[in-house]
Amino acid sequence: MAFTKRARRPRILIAIVTAVAAAVAVAVTLALTVTTYEHTSPRAARDKAKGQVTGSVDCRRAKCVALSFDGGPSPTTPKLLDILGQDGLHATFFVQGRGHISKYPDILRRIAAEGQEIGNHTWTHPRLTDLDEAGARQELTRTQDAIERITGEKPVLMRPPEGRTDRKVAKVCRELGLAQVLWSVTAKDYETTDSALITERVLDQTHRDGIILLHDLHKGTVPAVPGIIKALEQRGYTIVTVSQLLSPAKPQPGMVYRP
Repeated sequence: MAFTKRARRPRILIAIVTAVAAAVAVAVTLALTVTTYEHTSPRAARDKAKGQVTGSVDCRRAKCVALSFDGGPSPTTPKLLDILGQDGLHATFFVQGRGHISKYPDILRRIAAEGQEIGNHTWTHPRLTDLDEAGARQELTRTQDAIERITGEKPVLMRPPEGRTDRKVAKVCRELGLAQVLWSVTAKDYETTDSALITERVLDQTHRDGIILLHDLHKGTVPAVPGIIKALEQRGYTIVTVSQLLSPAKPQPGMVYRP
């Protein structure tokens, strides 16, 4: 009996050591795959930067929030541009290629002509993390080239569809000169046409130095924008583009900016 007990102890110890080693290996793997891209907040980037701000708004002093729209241009975009123009405001438009840039080039020209900021939202809106490096590069490059052909300039900002990014996507963005922009406010306007609900969701989530994500192609969104603007301004917010929110910092290619 004594021999049996002594024989069991080494086996138990070996099993414990093996289990611990396996757990450590899993933890290391997760650490390398989950948080492997560089990221910062607009405020942190701004606070580290030196120099003068771009434009007339200094978000180091003003209570700023960035307004951004994904998925256009669309037939609803001109009305949105009218609303922004009436209030003298600028937003960031992350535009999509197939069915949007390719279908409404004149609207994209107007976005650029009116001083709105333009970003890249891929050509076909895939999850870039599901593609290989060549596929991700093609999605972004094709959109960059189309925007430059229509407006004369290539964007320096992009928004990954669904906010999905990783080291591979960061590498491609770095090569293409694109900073990645996530968000802190989403109205989930793709699931409702209720403009009052969209407005409520935006106002409930908005804080200083945040980034609001809306989609101007959805039916309830553009009608909600005047009320959103009015309520934000009543609360003391200055509405800016993403680049204005970062200024005097410059968007760094590959970097992920998330409030």
